[in-house]
Amino acid sequence: MPVMVKTEGMRPIFWGRMRVFTWCAVAILSAGCASSGNSSSSMATSAPATATAANNLLDQVKQRGELVISTDADYKPQSFRNPDGSWVGFDVDVGREVAKRLGVRPVFKNVNFVLVTPGGWNGQWDVNIDSMAITNERAKVLWFSEPYYFTPASFAVYKTSKDQTLADLAGKRLGVGASTTYEDYLDGKMSTARIKPPAKTTVVTYDTDELALQDLAAGDGVRLDGVLTALPTIEAAIARGMPLRVISPPVFEDSSAIALDRASPVQSAPLLWAITGIIHDMHRDGTLSRLSQKYYGIDITVRR
Repeated sequence: MPVMVKTEGMRPIFWGRMRVFTWCAVAILSAGCASSGNSSSSMATSAPATATAANNLLDQVKQRGELVISTDADYKPQSFRNPDGSWVGFDVDVGREVAKRLGVRPVFKNVNFVLVTPGGWNGQWDVNIDSMAITNERAKVLWFSEPYYFTPASFAVYKTSKDQTLADLAGKRLGVGASTTYEDYLDGKMSTARIKPPAKTTVVTYDTDELALQDLAAGDGVRLDGVLTALPTIEAAIARGMPLRVISPPVFEDSSAIALDRASPVQSAPLLWAITGIIHDMHRDGTLSRLSQKYYGIDITVRR
C-alpha cells in the first residue's frame, strides 16, 4: 500500500483534552493532544441549537431503530471483524451498550479515520466510536461526548532492535496512522506534552495503525524503525505473535470520546446529550471498567 512520507513539523495542529461535565458535552483544551496553545482553562461551551422533532437526530435514530456507528474494522483490540464478518472489540462493545441504552440496535460501518475527523459526514453515519481523541482542531467540526477512556500512547520497535529509549529513535523512520494525535505528536506540535518527541524523525503515515505495525514487523529498519500508537494496540499485536516490544514509558495520554458531526443535516444536540448521559452512567455503574478489563486486562477508563 502506498504511504505518504513527510518530515517532522510540516503543519500546525491544535489539540487538547476534555474535562467531564455531567450531561454537558464540551471540548476542553488542555494537555495531551497538543497545539501551539493548549490551555486547561479555555473551553468551547457553545452547543448546537435545540432541535424540533422533525429535525432531531435522536428521534430519527429511535424511529429507524438503528444507531449507525462508524469505526475501524482493523484496529485490535478496539474494533475489528472476525473472519465471519462479526464485529468485536472494546469500541464495538461500547457502541453496542450505547445503542442498547438508547433502545435501538447498533449498525457498524467500516470508515477510514481520515474521512471521519474533518466532519461533513452528510448523514452517512450517526456517530463515530473509534477511540477518537478530543483535540482543539477536531472540536471545530465535531461534537464530543464525555470521554469513555484514556489511552496511553507508546512507541513500538522490532523485538531485536537496539533502540531502548526515546532518544534512540532520533533520526529514525517512524510509522503512524494518518490524521491521528500520534502524527501530531511526532510533528512537534504538542506544546504541553511532558515528553518531547525524538528529533529529526521521518514520519510515515498509514491508513491504519495496524498497517504501520505490520510494516514494522517486517524487520528492524526494513521499512520502519518504530511505530507510535495506542499501547493496548501494541500489546494486542505482540499477543498475536508480532515480533515487537514496547519502549517505556508512554509519551502522552489521549482522552477518547464519542464524536458527532457538527454539520449534521439534522440537529444532533439531543443525541449528543443522550449519549453523554449514557457514558456518564456507564462510568458510574462500572460497565466501562468491566469492558476495559475484558479487552485490556486493566482499567483505563479512569485518568491516572
